[in-house]
Order: sequence, then structure tokens, then C-alpha cells
Amino acid sequence: MLLIRLLISITAVAELCQGFRGPGSDVARHGIFPDRRPKPGSHSKRKNLIERRQVSTSAGCNTGAQITTKAPKTNVFKGLTDDEAAAVTSFLHRQKKLNLTAAANATSWDNRILQVELLQPNKSDVLSYLDANKAAPIRYARAVIVFGATLEPHLEEYQVGPLPVTKGSTTVVELNYPYNKGRGYQRLYDLDAAVISAFTYEVTANITDIVQLLLNGTAVGAPNDTLAIAGTTPLIFEDNRTYQWNQLYTLHTGACFDEDILPSGLMFKADITGRDPSQWSVLAWQYNGIFYKSTAAFRRAVRSPGFVMPGPSVDGPWACTDWNNETLPHDNLNPPVPVQPDGARFAVDEQEQYVEWMDFSFYLSSNRDLGMQLHDIKYKGERIIYELGLQEAVAHYASASDPFQGSNAYLDSEDGFGQFAFQLVSGFDCPAYATYLNTSFYIGETTHTHPSSICLFEFDPGYPIQRHTTPTYVAVTKNTMFVVRMVSTVGNYDYDFDYEFYLDGSIHVTVRASGYIQSSFWTTNMGPQDGFHIHDHLAGSMHDHVLNYKLDLDVLGTANSLVKSELVPITQTYAWSNGKPRNTMTFERTFIESEDDGKLNWDVNNAVMYSVVNKDARNPYGEYRGYKIMPATGNRNYMTIKNSTTLGPSVDWATNHLYAVQHKDTEPHSSYPYNSEAPFEPVVDFNKFFNGESLDQEDIVIYFNLGMHHIPDTSDVPNTVFTSAQSSMIIVPQNYLLGDASRSTIHQTRINVVNGTVTDALTFNAKQPTCDLNLAVTAPNLRTFVGESVIGKYPYLPDSQMIGDPGDGFQVGIP
Repeated sequence: MLLIRLLISITAVAELCQGFRGPGSDVARHGIFPDRRPKPGSHSKRKNLIERRQVSTSAGCNTGAQITTKAPKTNVFKGLTDDEAAAVTSFLHRQKKLNLTAAANATSWDNRILQVELLQPNKSDVLSYLDANKAAPIRYARAVIVFGATLEPHLEEYQVGPLPVTKGSTTVVELNYPYNKGRGYQRLYDLDAAVISAFTYEVTANITDIVQLLLNGTAVGAPNDTLAIAGTTPLIFEDNRTYQWNQLYTLHTGACFDEDILPSGLMFKADITGRDPSQWSVLAWQYNGIFYKSTAAFRRAVRSPGFVMPGPSVDGPWACTDWNNETLPHDNLNPPVPVQPDGARFAVDEQEQYVEWMDFSFYLSSNRDLGMQLHDIKYKGERIIYELGLQEAVAHYASASDPFQGSNAYLDSEDGFGQFAFQLVSGFDCPAYATYLNTSFYIGETTHTHPSSICLFEFDPGYPIQRHTTPTYVAVTKNTMFVVRMVSTVGNYDYDFDYEFYLDGSIHVTVRASGYIQSSFWTTNMGPQDGFHIHDHLAGSMHDHVLNYKLDLDVLGTANSLVKSELVPITQTYAWSNGKPRNTMTFERTFIESEDDGKLNWDVNNAVMYSVVNKDARNPYGEYRGYKIMPATGNRNYMTIKNSTTLGPSVDWATNHLYAVQHKDTEPHSSYPYNSEAPFEPVVDFNKFFNGESLDQEDIVIYFNLGMHHIPDTSDVPNTVFTSAQSSMIIVPQNYLLGDASRSTIHQTRINVVNGTVTDALTFNAKQPTCDLNLAVTAPNLRTFVGESVIGKYPYLPDSQMIGDPGDGFQVGIP
């Protein structure tokens, strides 16, 4: 579910197209809603504020500073520095064959740099560095170039390096090896944002009388419009033609940006094949669920007797997320707040984005496309995971009566999870005592820094990790978890990404979703197959969310195998059952031998689990040491639609719960951020990963899916909430240790009881905090919120860091 975005004018649309949102137009991808925020007079230079926000002050009796540590190795996964990005940008502009135009001056008919980021090093090189003390991998940059100066616009990928840029040694070559299309190349069919926007508004301007009659508003592309136009994503490719459905939406009139739940039900289908708008045309209209084959037919119907006009969607308090002025019992009292009485109990090397908590350690990175990634996760000094992170997310809609919603299917990495991960709100997104880290990414020849966009904190989830009661004692152990969190606002939805570490050695991967649904107009002839009627003119538009993760487990080395463990119902006669059969169950274990059997699903009864084990590493009891993977709380699903007409092979990674493949440096990702630009010609086709290779004591990579089937109802108005829209996976030791690792914490008790009297209460040297607490330290300063900072890279102006609202920096012209 992505927000249908609008800007205030066609000029603003063109600015977005020229370098900051993606290779194509917003009107073609998600529509364009005008930004009616008050416009600041200028950006303010607040560099010091960002630096102060990088690490929070711990709250509690002992307000000690964040514990620091020094990473054992340089973080080779961390993104390019400002200097590296600037040098690569300048180097690319010196390559005459690329014929580049500076992003600030580029039109859709120019060649320009879209992205520059670190090309992640190959695993084999990284392991030699981490484990064998060999030299760090040579750094290279990945550059994405948009070629607009052609009738067939496209993007191409390039490798630039070695870094730092050095005359005589640094080169630029095509980057093809990570892409099984055979080339890092993708056609772009929606690059002309301003032209597409102008065309759609000309269409509605030509029926201004009808728009005014049906919707009591205007959509002519003027600043005072009360309606706006959104286009379907991806484009529709049929019979060598390119089509798009476009719908009018009521613009918000209050404080909340709620256009997504203000559809009009008035839409038109356009043929936008090619780059010559004089050849474009309107093919059909639909209003109130009725299809019209031409503009003339639609106009005749509107003027005919008995034509039904349901009226427009009307904005109001019902659509806003602010307090609705109702009261809850005792809600005037402050709710509980967490504190950490002795300050943070984890260590951070901020420079290297390296973290240590209890027996865990890991490196962090973040990029524009996929957001936060975790690397080289070690437990008790041994690497258990080489790489863990998001790969792609799809929100696939369907409708029988609404062709606009029936054509929408978003692949979210094109928008960029890192690009839209803004500052977390202290005390709300994360506890006030959390430690915060900044993230940065490069787009359109500028580097954007989002302060405090990752938070780290310990938390008590409110239940113990262990307890047991006997006739003479009760034993209970505190359940303290460590959370790494990022929230990405991709369109109309905010995705909360959590990686949770527990004292038993397990890791929980969780995603939650909140925000505005992308809805349909409730028509007078709409049937129940399209979903629920949830407000006056609003229908909940059914859709699937599927989010794909990469889990590269390395259990005591890279030579691993995959085991399926299953509880199976049987009828069996035993020596001890007096010759009578018993209905019972048995435990079966089988190895998944090759990629041919690597597409896997969870059992409907949760009686199946999968484990990555090392056959060469048995514990003292003869069992293979390993880590099992199992679904946790919330939803678990893959995509309902088979062989999607909209996205084709670009969503082959969403057809099962999880997958197992053999690791290859040439297959670093299950998807590609710009697959949806030409979904039937994906740059990365996940299905090609499965070619029968062995999974027996090989370097195995697991891809698993989280998500939810969403049929919105009245509880999704105004926003969907995290409590119901969530999904998680657990990665937990299996015969890896010789006992429960949580026994190592001193934060437990055993209370001995004799004849109803407590004789002893053991606390194992843990001391309870008894000092006074100033609750002011738990109250966040909400006025320190910072949107983002932007530094230009061409020309490179390192001292001109400018601070503004979220998304301000995506416009061209910031110094």
C-alpha cells in the first residue's frame, strides 16, 4: 500500500523526476498530491543538532554515557563516505561517453546520475578479511545512470573503482555480474514526468464541466485545484502498447494528509506509448463502477436521465489521525514508561556502526533501496549469520469492479526503504533512553543524512524468559531483549523493522505496518467480492503484503545442510501396548538435498520446522549443531495471486514461505529495485536461482517471507495499526549449545518456601535499583525532530549542509 503522492505543480513533478525519486515519473508511479505544508523561508544550518542527536543520554539513576567499544575490524559493509561519493560523481562526469548532465540542470531528455553507493564486496573476499587477517576487500562504487537522451530511455549499472578515485587506476565498467538478466540494464517507460502530468490534467481539463458536476471540484493542474490525479503502478503493457489507469482524488482540507482515503471513483484509461504526447489518447472512462468505452459515451451517459451521482469523498475529522476528542477511563493519567537505571548495557562503535550486546555482536549498514542491513552476526564469539536484511516488499492489490486498484502492485524498494527512513520520535517510536544512529544515502548527486533513523535499546517485554514453580520454590528470570529498529514511510504506509536479540541466543525478525490504506470508492453497484464498505464513499481495497528477507546462516563455517523436521500423525503398535495399535505421532527428519526442493512452505498446523545444521559439527550427544527457523507471532503468508498479470516474474520470490539456495557472489539479492519498470523483463529473476545445485554441506542462503493478507475494515480508518498488521520469524539455536543460555544472566530469582514461609530469596548478586528517579529524563523533547540534511556532490560543497523537513532535500536546487 503506497501513498499516491502529489506535488504542488507540474514544475515540482519535473524536479522530482530529474534526480530524486526514481528513474520515472511520480504521476506514472503513484500519482502526485500537492504538498500543502507551510513553506519555510529557507533551510537552516543545524549541523550541530544532528551531531548531538546521534547518541541519546541514558535515562535513569545512573545517567552514564553510552558505553563505547572499538570494532575488531573496519566495517567493510558501510556505505561510501561523502568524499568517496563526491569523487565518484566527479569521475563519472569526466567520462565523455556517458554524456552526463548535472542533476540540477537535467531534464527527462538528458543522461544523469541517479544513484551512487557502495558495491557490496563479495562474501569470499570479506571472509578472508574477517577470518584470515588478509587485506580488506577493495572498495568499488555502484553507479546507476539514467539515459534519457534517446527514444528508448533506460538505466544502466556501472562499477567504479578501485576507490579512492585515483588517476590511472580507477575505471568505470558495466556492472553485469549480479544480474541474471545478463546485464544491469532496464528500460524506462515513464521517464517524462512533467509531460505525463500535463497530459493527464489536460484530459480532466477537457471535461471540467463533468468534473465540477460529479465531484464539485477542479483538476486542471492549477495551484488552487481541489482534486488531483493518481496513476497506476506499474504501467500496463499489452500488445506492444503502454497503458495507465488514472483516478481523481479529493485533496485534503485539514491538517492530515489523507488523500489515500478520498478516492472519487472517476478514472480514465490512457494509452501513453512512446515519448510523443501527441500520439497519446484516452481509451475509456469509469465512474461509479460503470465502464464507458469513450469520452463521448461517458459524456452522453452523464447527461442522460437517471444517471446516478453518488457525490465526492469529503474530507473531515474522521480521516485525520489526531485525537478524536473522545475520552478513555483514567487516560488523563500518565501511562507506564520504561527506564534503564544504570544507563545502556550495550556497547557501540558509532564510526564503524558496530554493536555488542551480551553474547551478540554485529555490524550495521544502510542503503537507499533496502534500508537497514545486519552483517557478521556473532554469538559467543562464533559467526552465526553473515547477512540478514530486507530484499524487497510487494503490496499487490486486486479488484473486480475498480480497474485502478485492480492494476496496482507496488515493489517498494524502488521508492527506497532507506530513502524514507526518517528520524525516530523519542519516547514514541523508541524509549526515551534509546541510542540513536544516523543513516545516509546518495540520490541525484546529493547525499542525504537522516539523523536518529536507527534506534538501539534494551527492553523488558513484560513476561519472564523462564519460570517454574515447585512445592518448595519458585524460579523466575527476567526477559531482557535488545532491539534494533528502523521505520520507513514508503508512500502511505510506515513499516517498522525490528531485529530483536534474546538471552537464549535467538533472534526475532519482525515487521509491522501502519498508515493510511489505499482505498477504493464505494460504488452503488459494488459487490461483496471487493471487500468491506468502511465509510460513506470508501471501500477497503484487498491486497497482499509480502516482504522478502535474506538470511545467510553460517553455522560453525559455511559448509551447512538444511534439515526438515516434522511431527507426523501415525497409528502404531508397540511392544508395550499389549498388541493394540495406538493413534499417536512420530518425529521425522529429512535433509533437503538440492535447490530442486528448495521452495518451501510452513505446515498448516505448524508441525514442520527447518534447520540449518553443520554435519561436521555434532554436540557431545551426537546431534548436529544448528539454528532452526520458525514462524512467530502475527501473520505468515505469501502472495495469493498466482502468476501475477501485473508483475509477472518480478515477484517469483513471493510464491512460497521460504526458499533455500546455494550462495553465489553473482546472486546477492532476490530482486532488483527497478524490476517494476519492466516487470516481465526483470533484471533479477529469482526463479533462475533454482538450478538443481546441491544443498549438502554447502554455503546455504535462506530467503523467507513475512507479511499479511489485508482486507481493510472500519478499524483501518483513519489508519491501520501495528498491533494487527505484523509478522515475525524466529531464528533460534537447535542443539547448538548444551543448555539454556539465559541461565547466564544474574537477573533472576529463586524464592524458597517452607510451610508457607519464605526462607530465602536468591538474587545471584543482582542489585535492585533504589535511588530516586527524576521522571523528567523519561520525557522526550519532541521539538528536536530533524527531517534530513543534504550535501551537494556536484559541485561538492561539504560545508553547505542544509537541514529541512522530511523530503525537502529531494527537490533540485539545494546548495
